[in-house]
Amino acid sequence: MSIRIEHVAKSFSAYPALDDVSLEINDGEFVALLGPSGSGKTTLLRVIAGLEDPEGGRVWFGKRDVTDTAAASRGIGFVFQHYALFGHMTVAQNIAFGLSVMKRSERPSKSDIRARVEELLELVQLPGLGSRFPSELSGGQRQRVALARALARKPKILLLDEPFGALDAKVRRELRAALRAIHDDLGLTSIFVTHDHEEAFTLADRVALLNRGKVEQFDTPQEVEARPATDFVRAFLS
Repeated sequence: MSIRIEHVAKSFSAYPALDDVSLEINDGEFVALLGPSGSGKTTLLRVIAGLEDPEGGRVWFGKRDVTDTAAASRGIGFVFQHYALFGHMTVAQNIAFGLSVMKRSERPSKSDIRARVEELLELVQLPGLGSRFPSELSGGQRQRVALARALARKPKILLLDEPFGALDAKVRRELRAALRAIHDDLGLTSIFVTHDHEEAFTLADRVALLNRGKVEQFDTPQEVEARPATDFVRAFLS
């Protein structure tokens, strides 16, 4: 699913979080939104998700204008930084949650939900852990569960807001590789927010570097490194 962001603006009080942002993301592409704290990257991700309403501009998924569409109807998967798992539910129940709350006419059968959960546990390399609770898992395992939950309803677009920020370097590297493999395997369009340029350059096909609500450069990691477009990009990468 391609994504087109056209002249999007968003302010909080007098602070312009996004200032006339436009991007075109190709079907099946992995894009990183990179920049320092306060650059607008998470706000942009939340606008794409439908969790924030833009004050101007449009958001398109393919040929569908989703600007005024509720988040729950956009067909996306969203992974938060701090897991956002339900502590009173097992791993399997957490993964199944999005399926189990679907309208009765659209909800899969219980057996189909169980099969989907098992399929996702295999995909995120946690087979056999469905009966555990989040408190019994490591941080890396919890984030794998959060990823599986985001994929449960087979979204075409996956959005991730600094999902590895709370993890140590070794686990981050392992999860980066797993995430990229899952993205490629499922043919997703993925957008990943990070402030770590090594992480962005390792994962992404293209990187959008944001500063003060504007896109300073949007290009492949190789091009950004070889030809920084602005003084800000050059300084951020140094």
